[in-house]
Amino acid sequence: MLSLAPEVEVLTRFGRALADPIRCRLLLSLREAPAHPADLAEELGISRTRLSNHLACLRDCGLVVGVPVGRRTRYELADPRLGHALDDLRTAVVAVDAGRTCPDAHEKGCC
Repeated sequence: MLSLAPEVEVLTRFGRALADPIRCRLLLSLREAPAHPADLAEELGISRTRLSNHLACLRDCGLVVGVPVGRRTRYELADPRLGHALDDLRTAVVAVDAGRTCPDAHEKGCC
């Protein structure tokens, strides 16, 4: 039986997924259309092994699912609402001043 994760845990998982540029590109690609790993690796210009590690992370975070198609597996976003969330995040971040960081960014390693 599936259970709902606490809100903070959900956001932490999403943040972990977005913390890596390759995973961001992977999520954006899957936002456009489901795809097979070989096609994704070629599109992103990375090895299949490296792609497999990133897909495992995204699966563990509950953001993508593998769908068996014959002998192959096609990957897609676990929920269509994730595509909308990615779009909302992209437009919200674009609206923020690019030169703006928090005062403690260098000390905290953030922003």
